Parts: sequence; C-alpha cells; structure tokens
Amino acid sequence: MGISKTEIFTEQQNEIALFAKAFGHPARVAILQHLFKIDTCVCGDLVNEIGLAQPTISQHLKELKSLGLIKGSVDGTRVCYCIDPKNWTKMKRIMCGFLDQDISIKEECC
Repeated sequence: MGISKTEIFTEQQNEIALFAKAFGHPARVAILQHLFKIDTCVCGDLVNEIGLAQPTISQHLKELKSLGLIKGSVDGTRVCYCIDPKNWTKMKRIMCGFLDQDISIKEECC
C-alpha cells in the first residue's frame, strides 16, 4: 500500500479531508443527527436507533471521536457520547469557508 503523502498538503487541506471523512458514511451522519436530535449525551444503545450491529456502531463512534466531532466519557461499563461543541464549531468554520467558495464560469471554459 502506498504512502498517502499528507505532509505535502497544508494543514487546512488535511483538516478539510479529515472532517469530510466524518460525512463519508451514512451511519456516521445518522449518529451525528441523532446526537443533535436528543441534544444530550447518549449512554444507551444506538443499535435500535441506527439499525446497525453494535460492533459497527462502535467503529463509527470511534471514528467520529478520533475526528474530534464527538467526545465520550466512561460511566461504569457504559461509554456516553455527545457532540464536542468546540470541535463542531471549528469544523463548521473550516468547512463553510471551503464550501462557500464560488467561481465565475466563463462562456468558453472547457
């Protein structure tokens, strides 16, 4: 497998790519939507809400946590998850700046 060469890109380019990864799977989008909907930490089972097996849910939660969009705390044998507001705001600022770019299309382009 080749090296991804992320070091040749700017910090912002790498951040945009990492944040975009969060939206690269509908299960992660569904988890984020559920966390916003309940507007609190979830300590219960997401299996019934999302409809995927527990190991799959756990893998997506791990990915969202490693991207910094959610945070978790251990409560006995359970782990509670919620949106990390500081990182969510940072992600929105970076992604909105990227997505808010416009081009002026010229008649004779391509």
